[in-house]
Amino acid sequence: MKKKSSTSSQAQEEDSSSLALVQVDPNEPINAPIVSSYNDRIRPLLDAVDRLRNLMVMDEGIELLTIVVVGDQSSGKSSVLESLAGISLPRGQGICTRVPLIMRLQHHPNPEPKLLLEFNGKVVETDENNISQAINTATDEIAGNGKGISNAPLTLVVKKKGVPDLTMVDLPGITRVPVHGQPENIYDQIRDIIMEYIQPEASIILNVLSATVDFPTCESIRMSQSVDKTGERTLAVVTKADKAPEGLLEKVTADDVNIGLGYVCVRNRIGDESYEEARKEEARLFAGHPLLSKIDKSIVGIPVLAQKLVQIQASSIARNLPEIVKKINDKVNFNLTELNKLPKHMSSVAEAMTAFMRIIGFVKESLRKILLRGEFDEYPNNKRMHCTARLVEMLNQYNDELHKCAESDHIRDFLMDEIRNLEEAKEISLPNFLPRGSFLTILQGKVNGISCIPIGFVDKLWDYVGEVLNTVLMHHVEDYYQLQLSARRAGHNLIAKMKERSLNWMMEVVDMEKLTDYTCNPEFLSEWNKLMAQKDSFIHGILHDENRPFKVNLDGFGEIEVEHLRKYPHLLHQAFDLKMRMIAYWKIVLMRLVDSMALHLQHTVFNLVNKDLEMEIVTELMTPHGGGIERLMEESPSVATKRSKLTGSLKKLQECKGVLANIMDSVAYGE
Repeated sequence: MKKKSSTSSQAQEEDSSSLALVQVDPNEPINAPIVSSYNDRIRPLLDAVDRLRNLMVMDEGIELLTIVVVGDQSSGKSSVLESLAGISLPRGQGICTRVPLIMRLQHHPNPEPKLLLEFNGKVVETDENNISQAINTATDEIAGNGKGISNAPLTLVVKKKGVPDLTMVDLPGITRVPVHGQPENIYDQIRDIIMEYIQPEASIILNVLSATVDFPTCESIRMSQSVDKTGERTLAVVTKADKAPEGLLEKVTADDVNIGLGYVCVRNRIGDESYEEARKEEARLFAGHPLLSKIDKSIVGIPVLAQKLVQIQASSIARNLPEIVKKINDKVNFNLTELNKLPKHMSSVAEAMTAFMRIIGFVKESLRKILLRGEFDEYPNNKRMHCTARLVEMLNQYNDELHKCAESDHIRDFLMDEIRNLEEAKEISLPNFLPRGSFLTILQGKVNGISCIPIGFVDKLWDYVGEVLNTVLMHHVEDYYQLQLSARRAGHNLIAKMKERSLNWMMEVVDMEKLTDYTCNPEFLSEWNKLMAQKDSFIHGILHDENRPFKVNLDGFGEIEVEHLRKYPHLLHQAFDLKMRMIAYWKIVLMRLVDSMALHLQHTVFNLVNKDLEMEIVTELMTPHGGGIERLMEESPSVATKRSKLTGSLKKLQECKGVLANIMDSVAYGE
């Protein structure tokens, strides 16, 4: 025989001391409450938990103790609940429970029962004679007419003399085969509802099993085992004991399905029996039946089931209350922190102006850090926002593009451009004078050829700065939706102006380079003299070398094809001189284009951050469509929704703290 789990044994030991209060003598009239010894102590605890449940504290992610009743269809689940509550629940073919039914049983001394249904925000009074129909009507309103199910709960409050103080959730019975009118995925829908309720660790699973079936084959057992493998929060009630007494003792003692909280065997009410008669017959059955009488009296009968449930419920609530209090306090602190993170709601123009100037100050400081000082602590993982490094990379790419373009290729068609220009520059004058016009013509052609590169770089540069500016602006105004459109528009307008200024400036620089040739940089003459030192040997190799080589080596250039140059012996000296002057000067031109761009970039970005940005945003905000500073007093829908949600949550949680404060004092002082 399999050994009982320690949890189950402990639960049975706890029960034994009070079972005498609930044992039923089959020869005595039954008019005492099912459970009375715990009511005075459990009621305040249960009221507190029910109050928390009504306050929807579970929506805040805080789990509450819930006794969840599950069972396969036709397992006798409704009969068990009827016996505990002393009322009739809906019966019929197929699924009788189509929505989660929260049953709040409350013992009270008034002999007249009071029954209430709570659903869809309303309360409906009913009585014992009409409760079944009232539940059906409410269910139809929640889940619709027909046989479909819903996870929206229906609460049944039963205030009746003699009932145990319990709160349970009855869930739809498990069925695999849909009947006419049920959706094809009815099993999946029921499983999802059941799993939602039994998954939380605070849930106690009351698994209703029929004595007529093998327990391991029950779908409800499989579901409960999937979330409670050790069975430490599962209690099994075995119905229809009178229908299948053979082997029942072995089933509940062997415990092949890990029921940690133990078993209770019961007899279902039959026909028109009153609940008192049913209890008496149940007691007579387990006392006199040759097989069932062998089952320990501590695990048989509805009174024992009620006693167990009350004890489990009471101990679980008392045990979990400190953790619930802690979770509520943690949630309050979290919500307060989130609420304090929201922008202050402004009620005056002065407050709005102060907030506006603070935002502008934050934006400017962020831009100074990432665009001017190279500090990236605000965006450590976003390399796109490491702006000084990215700008240097862009300048290096710009420099490389200028040096790798066709105009910077000094070997292609070596000397031919110079020869063509010299031929067209002939005039009636003294020979061997290098015509300056030829130099300027070649220079202008080369500058025209590269002019698209600096223009394109300016465009690319300001697109990047605009992206950075927009990111910083949106980061600092994300809580002020009224400013977002104006800030985005101001940023767009400012970048457009800066780009236009830079383009105009760059086109002037290009025009100046085309207009004339000038430099005071000594590198020009030094480079030219170094290159000219190779002129005689190069020309000798072309015109006077007996081998008439196809290529002649020129230091710094490599092997130069020279066959085509032999046709122009009269122009070679001037063409070589003109070429070397252009090579030496072209290095100066490209250096100026890069250096001036770097200085221009620093200057314009400095002005953007320290002067132009603030002026542009203020101007934009003061336009008719900007709405003025007063717009800051409007709260964005998202912030307003978040503020409302947090405020509502805090109010709810504070109410919960108030509910728990008294009950914790009672628990602490043993009242």
